[in-house]
Order: sequence, then C-alpha cells, then structure tokens
Amino acid sequence: MPKDINQNICNERAFASVYKKYADDLHNFLYYKYGEQFNPRDKTQDAFMKLWDNCKDVTLSKAKSFLFTVANNMVLNDIKHQKVVLKHQQANHKNYTNETPEFVLETNQFLEKYQKALSKLTEDQRVAFLLNKVEGKKHKEIAEFLGVTQKVIEYRIYSAFDVLKKELEGFKIK
Repeated sequence: MPKDINQNICNERAFASVYKKYADDLHNFLYYKYGEQFNPRDKTQDAFMKLWDNCKDVTLSKAKSFLFTVANNMVLNDIKHQKVVLKHQQANHKNYTNETPEFVLETNQFLEKYQKALSKLTEDQRVAFLLNKVEGKKHKEIAEFLGVTQKVIEYRIYSAFDVLKKELEGFKIK
C-alpha cells in the first residue's frame, strides 16, 4: 500500500491493494454476522463497487470503515425489505367482491351461452371473429395472416355477428 494514508484510492494499484487486504475480512464479517442467506459475496463485491464509485472522496485511511459500513447497510436494507415482503404476505387479503350473487350467477350463465354460441360458428367465422374482437387485430392483418382477401374476413366477421345476435339476447356490436 502507498505510504500516504490520505491519498485517495482511484489509483488501480491502491484499489487492488485495498481489495486484497479487506475483501476476505469483509466477506467473513458479513457471513458470520448475517449468514449465507444475504449473499455476503455479492454484498462484498457491491461494497467495493461503491468504493470505486466514491474513490475520490474516500482516503486509504477511511477505506476499511467505508467498506464495512456500506456492506453492513446493504444487508440491513435487505433485511428491512424482506420484513416488508413477509408482512405483506401475511396480511389478510380481500376474499370477497362487491358483486351480488345474482350478478355473479348471471355472468356465469351469459358466459355459458356465449361459449355455446361460439361453438355454433363455423371454424372460419370463429377464427376471424376471435382474432378481431379478442386479439384486436385489424381486418387487413387477419386477411394477411389467413391468406385470404380483406372482404372475405369482413364477411366472416359480420356473419359471425349475425349468428351471435340470434343466439344471444341483447348482444350488441362494438
């Protein structure tokens, strides 16, 4: 290590000597204090990266203190984060809805009717209709995808609407 203890450690040699001197001690400190679950190797590397980022502000005499403080704070932040996650996981989540049972029943019944109505469509109508209304594709895109003209796709979609209107009460085109 250089003789001048007030020298900053932006010099690669000085940084390398600090790394060689403190890396194992810092890892062992974190490992023995917090265990393997908080990744002491990663925290050690992160602390040295922070030291490199702040090399102009940290002198050689303060490097050890800086490294151990930064690494310790990183682990403490991880512990706080895990406590928040655990608290959120343990919180009672809402297991109810604001819908009435009648609404839920009507929705399920409509979905059953809708599935039956879709099954009455020809495969060409169903594919064109679902690509347009479910996936949001334009008529031109569907035509290119299926290898037919745009007029054919328009006919399939609108004939599918006619079938659905007959099968479902109150079905409206959007």
